Amino acid sequence: MSGLGKTIGRAAAVTAAVGIAGFGYASIIERNWFRLRHYEIPLLPEGARRLRVLHLSDTHLTPGRRMLLDWIRGLDDYRPDLVVNTGDSLARPDAVEPFIDALGPLLDRPGAFVFGSNDLYSPRLKNPARYLWRDSKTDYGERSVPDLPWEELGAAMSASGWLDLNNSTGHLKAGGLDIAFGGVHDSHIDLDRYDDIAGPANPTADLRLGVLHSPEPANLDRFVADGYQLLLTGHTHGGQVCMPFYGTLVTNCGIDRRRAWGLNRYGDAWLHVSGGLGTSPYAPVRFCCRPEASLIDLVARG
Repeated sequence: MSGLGKTIGRAAAVTAAVGIAGFGYASIIERNWFRLRHYEIPLLPEGARRLRVLHLSDTHLTPGRRMLLDWIRGLDDYRPDLVVNTGDSLARPDAVEPFIDALGPLLDRPGAFVFGSNDLYSPRLKNPARYLWRDSKTDYGERSVPDLPWEELGAAMSASGWLDLNNSTGHLKAGGLDIAFGGVHDSHIDLDRYDDIAGPANPTADLRLGVLHSPEPANLDRFVADGYQLLLTGHTHGGQVCMPFYGTLVTNCGIDRRRAWGLNRYGDAWLHVSGGLGTSPYAPVRFCCRPEASLIDLVARG
């Protein structure tokens, strides 16, 4: 073999080794390297005590994810006053029981939830590179009948007193505060019906909170116009695969890359997009985008 041939062979071997190592890191290490983000927002009336909100999203659970289940089970130690689940909790029909079991004592706390598309429809094998030029919304066009037990999941959370906010409004007392909620079902599968909840949020409430799975600007704009102060969403996985010094590649919805995860202003409201805790079982990787839940401490203004 010529010297050039040997050089090319070595380069190919190094490239393959780096690729294998990167995939191993993304699928074994980072996918199970859970983190809890902390935020503080001065949003409550003057003199109000801190309200701690735990935001969960996008677990995409399969029963074998023992590390994930154990990590969720430990979140009650942070003593949140309110728990909000913004959907895509399931990846298989047999995941409802382990998910509810992992929530454990969190279900004894005030809570609210909406569904995402993957609470109704199980994931399918697809080329993940497609997300670079399109989102996955059209993937559900031919699937008219849900194949995941979303009703069982919703019933279990509702039985514990959590608000079902799929195209609905409601009120809860949490941390001694009166909280007005509005929520919509997942716009990614065209089940959002904002008209069903349209109108000014209760101005006498101590906090007005909007809940939705996918952060589509059309719905976010309406929540802001109706006076909701904090909007909680998920869906994006923070990009799931991000590039160092560049960040999120795609959001899989209408939100801009800059707000693909984390806390940002959105008009007169605050927007928190959770990077989520899971992945599709057919794309089990995270790169520069660790799985996460968030603790949001709301404190008094001024």
